[in-house]
Order: sequence, then structure tokens, then C-alpha cells
Amino acid sequence: MIKTRLKKNDLVKVISGNSKGTTGKILFIDRKKGRVIVEGVNIVHKHTRPTQKNPQGGIVKREASINITNVQLICPKTNKPTRLGMDVVTDASGKSKRMRKSKQSGEIIIS
Repeated sequence: MIKTRLKKNDLVKVISGNSKGTTGKILFIDRKKGRVIVEGVNIVHKHTRPTQKNPQGGIVKREASINITNVQLICPKTNKPTRLGMDVVTDASGKSKRMRKSKQSGEIIIS
């Protein structure tokens, strides 16, 4: 199981592979296999046979998973790919909480 600080709906940029340079939103994270599905990245053609739901059958385009190490979170402040760190933030009531922090800008990332 891979530990990652990325979450669903994060905006990420692909940093290596066929879709290098593409940005998209994370749709699904498989932490056991260490893979993510990013919107509009790694499109594959899936051939489907005719069924009762889809009597025509045909070819369906859909996103396939890519390795989680091939994506980086886009910093909301600088709009550039950044690594993530953790920071302990204490609110007014004295309660501590771990928050994600951009290594590039030092900004706390709320999502």
C-alpha cells in the first residue's frame, strides 16, 4: 500500500509518460496498486460487445490508470507543479490538525 498526500478531485499535472504536460483532475486513487485515474489522461479504446443495455456494441473511449509517481499536484498559488509536505496547524480553539503544504510556495492547501 502506497502512502500519498494526493486526494480525489486534486488538480494534477502529468510529469512523465505519453501524456506528459497534461493537467487534469484526479477521478480515482488505487492506493494498493499505487495508480491514479486522471481526467482526460491516458485515453484507451475499449471494445465492447453487444449487450441488452448497449445492443449496438462498439468502441468506447475511457481513461486508464497511470502510476501515482507520474503526477504532481498543481499549487493553487503559483499554478506550477509542486511537492507536498505536512504542517501542524492550531486553530483558535487550540485544536491541532495536520494540513497539506506546498513545498514551493509554503501555502497551506485546503481541499
